[in-house]
Amino acid sequence: MKKHRTTETSNEKSLLLDEWSSFEIVQFMNQEDGGITNAVKEALPMIALAVDGIVDRWKLGGRIFVIGAGTSGRLGVVDAVELVPTFSIEEDRWIGILAGGYEAMWTSLEETEDDEQLIQSTLEDYNFSARDVLIGVTASGSTPFVLAAIHYGNERNGLTIGISNNESTMLSSICDYGIEAITGPEVIRGSTRLKAGTAQKMVLNMLSTASMVRVGKVYRNEMVDMKLINNKLVYRAVQTLMNATDLSEADAARILKENDHNLKVSIFRVLTGGTKEDSLHYLGEADGHIKHAIQLYYQKN
Repeated sequence: MKKHRTTETSNEKSLLLDEWSSFEIVQFMNQEDGGITNAVKEALPMIALAVDGIVDRWKLGGRIFVIGAGTSGRLGVVDAVELVPTFSIEEDRWIGILAGGYEAMWTSLEETEDDEQLIQSTLEDYNFSARDVLIGVTASGSTPFVLAAIHYGNERNGLTIGISNNESTMLSSICDYGIEAITGPEVIRGSTRLKAGTAQKMVLNMLSTASMVRVGKVYRNEMVDMKLINNKLVYRAVQTLMNATDLSEADAARILKENDHNLKVSIFRVLTGGTKEDSLHYLGEADGHIKHAIQLYYQKN
């Protein structure tokens, strides 16, 4: 017997939606979106546990796979892609897998959400292992493509995390960590690209961002592991070095260049007066955490 899915029920407050003015429609959508934060707030303890699990596997060299169909899958791909330039991670460390593949990013291929064999063979091609993490995203909590992925991950002793928008979902029942952000009926019945999708993006952002902070990709609240691949990011790195050290813009630009545009090394050297060799040694010993590396330097010098 199927459980009651609130994402599929009719929103009693929007039954006259097709009679409203443009302002009335967008005003109501805004009001409905106001409840999303509370839905995610209820899931914060489970989200935090999932982050801890991701960090543990990351330190072992594990990879994170984000699996979904339709909007859920696209959101996972977008989040994964952004992590590469933002935190300088390898492209094969945080991987978004969308039902229907690359084409499904641009074309609606909703029928692919039932393809259980495809996701299993895809994960086999990636040699998914016990060190890896699998995050399944589905509003209903019952999408076959996602459930099949989680079953595959469990069979290989990987860490499995589920993100859904209903209560007591099948997805949560088979995951190590089942995150349920219960967003309720949509403005348009069943259109989970709306509130459910917004909640999913919030949770995905939390999982990836908190994990990257925990593994040393952030100093204070600054991105210090960016790939400086364009002028905007180089400028941001200069500003970050200025904020962290009180250097002038000219000095920050010079020091960043002297240290091969390695922002972490630059910050460490300015704050400690250490050599490039010192910075590489202590940053390595501190697993990339600048504050810890500086503490170690002063303890031993």
